[in-house]
Amino acid sequence: MAQKLTPPNLPLSGEECAPPLKGNDQGIRTADAHRDAEGLGVGIIGGGYAGMAAAVSLAESGVRVTVFESARQLGGRARGVLHNGTQLDNGQHLLLGCYRETLRLIEQVGGDIEQDFLRLPLQLDLHGQFSLRAPRLPAPLHLLAALLAAHGLTWSERMKAARFMLELRGMKFRLPHDMTVSALLLKHGQDADLTFKLWEPLCIAALNTPVHKASAQVLLNVLRDSLNRTRADSDMLLPRVNFTALFPQRAAAYVEQLGGSKVLTSRRVEAIVPKEDRIELVTADGTRSFDQVICAAPPVIAAGLLRPVPGLESTVARIEALEHQPIYTVYLQYPARITLPHPMIGLHRRFSQWLFDKGQIAAQHGLLAAVISAEGIHQELSHEELVRKVVAELREEFGISEQPEWFKVIAEKRATFGCLPELQRPSHQTVLPRLLLAGDYTAGDYPATLEGAVLSGLRCAGLVMRSHAVRA
Repeated sequence: MAQKLTPPNLPLSGEECAPPLKGNDQGIRTADAHRDAEGLGVGIIGGGYAGMAAAVSLAESGVRVTVFESARQLGGRARGVLHNGTQLDNGQHLLLGCYRETLRLIEQVGGDIEQDFLRLPLQLDLHGQFSLRAPRLPAPLHLLAALLAAHGLTWSERMKAARFMLELRGMKFRLPHDMTVSALLLKHGQDADLTFKLWEPLCIAALNTPVHKASAQVLLNVLRDSLNRTRADSDMLLPRVNFTALFPQRAAAYVEQLGGSKVLTSRRVEAIVPKEDRIELVTADGTRSFDQVICAAPPVIAAGLLRPVPGLESTVARIEALEHQPIYTVYLQYPARITLPHPMIGLHRRFSQWLFDKGQIAAQHGLLAAVISAEGIHQELSHEELVRKVVAELREEFGISEQPEWFKVIAEKRATFGCLPELQRPSHQTVLPRLLLAGDYTAGDYPATLEGAVLSGLRCAGLVMRSHAVRA
């Protein structure tokens, strides 16, 4: 949960005509007639990973920022959720060692990577069907050795998988034209069993999009960065703390300690109003003016804010053209003695795709999380029916005969954008020089990941700094 943030003592904006402010609002407004040498600062809509990455980057460069988050807690679609006195996340987000900027920012704002995460070398386990473990060899030898020693594949299938990775490396992980992952696998002789056990789980985990719809080029971007540079890039990092506390909450404290910046929760921006020399954000308690604004809200919210603004029709059209894919997380609290064979384990051809043992990961003993990514027949079930399916699978696969003490289903129906071939994602820059767009769905190499969100926020911060330098 987001901590209470104590505001710095700043001059007020529009105080002469605005009602008295309460709580976190004290000291955030600066009247246009009393601009200081730094200008009006930057407004950031959205306190998720993209918005907070931009806030940290700008604040450390001396730019005053005000972050508006409509929810009570920070984190956006990667946030902490409290249920039955137990700290959960709205989904199980797995970081990779190649997520350099996300990991750097977590450390910058006070995190400790080795304490905050359970770090595992690359490993994939489909219970009773397939297992792969990467040895501690330099990349890409570690992957080739893992593929050649994988259990659950024939020798022919192992050779096909290893040859495929060598071919991709020879192509520098770049396709002459994009296609679906299914088409790419067929083109390179990856048979059905190999696809079901290896490439489909990887694709769903990385892109949250079914292989018959997913962009092959975006998957190759992920494989390029995680498997082809250093061995540590392929490490899997499972968070021991909730995703609000992991970065956004620390980032909020960090930017406020630098002075002049503010992070507001439960504060929804209702309208964006461009002016000739500034841009205004309208909230329920008044209007604030900024030199520039970064809209880091989720796609649906962003489209709603941008739609009334003249000139942004093309940007809005690109946002609205995005398809969306769901992620369901089924939390089950069993007696503390219940464990799984591994902290993270997959199931083959089941409703549950990946299972996380929160006892092994975060000392939340007996708490299991089943993740179901992308579209599927599970969406037709009620939460109670889905829980019964998952409980039955745990009993059949692992002999867990006990009934859970409680359950919680979190269904993010628009968890990610559908990562389709040749997808035209909206640019960070809009036709309005003072208005920028951030989020994991904006233009970039990555699918809807935390690293993609962070990179978009940092790109927007860089654009802001360049515009400030030009004006100076």
